[in-house]
Amino acid sequence: MVRPKAGDQDKQIDEVESLLAEAIAARRSDPLYGPPEPMASHPLASIRLVQRRVNLRPFAGARKVVILGNAERLVVQEASQEAANALLKVLEEPPEDTFIILTAREARALLPTIRSRLVPVRVGGVGDEAVRRFLQTELDPAPRGAALEQRVLLAQGSIGRALAAGAEGDTAEKAAERLLAAVRGGPARWAAAALGQAPWAARGDFTAGLDALALRLRDGAAKEARENPERLRRRLAALQAVERIRVEAQGNVNPQLALAVLARDLEQLA
Repeated sequence: MVRPKAGDQDKQIDEVESLLAEAIAARRSDPLYGPPEPMASHPLASIRLVQRRVNLRPFAGARKVVILGNAERLVVQEASQEAANALLKVLEEPPEDTFIILTAREARALLPTIRSRLVPVRVGGVGDEAVRRFLQTELDPAPRGAALEQRVLLAQGSIGRALAAGAEGDTAEKAAERLLAAVRGGPARWAAAALGQAPWAARGDFTAGLDALALRLRDGAAKEARENPERLRRRLAALQAVERIRVEAQGNVNPQLALAVLARDLEQLA
């Protein structure tokens, strides 16, 4: 979404509300929408819009619900401190007639300051077969063969994740392959690869690449479970290293340093 043009606080909130209404209308017209657009260009106006909404009286019924989707994308450290404080205040003391629901792929992906103010409710996936059937019947053209199975693997039981795993999945898979190739090339190559990583915004493409790498390691571990116990041990240790960096990437970690540490660990386990 574009940065609000207005300088007045109330007008900025109105602009964000208008942009949000346009996004919701577009999604209602095409329910098979892709990943959300970032709101990082106007954090304070977005949070003030939430404050405005939670303080409205419900139109029908005794209670109202506010849903903040993809909450793992909330990075309050990169926003203004005022926006961060406003968000935490809303989560900590919502009006008595209001439920605020945050959705996230993984609870650990939420910032600790946010997670500490929530009551977790885990919702299971629908299963690989349901995802596979959905992709085959609802997408045109439908993915087939290896492309279909790759999207099912990336989805991990989530149809929403399966829809986002098209071009995004290809980009993440290529990033994972580049890292593995750099690790095989030795310290000079993986150090250069780490320096080539943008030193900001650890969430997004960087974590998507980590997810693709983890999926590749899991797939290999399943194949080697009986054939090569020693190689399986090293692969599982590499998977743990990837998942550790994935968790750290949810904070304010520098992606260049994170990638360098991961590449060093993977080289030692190769």
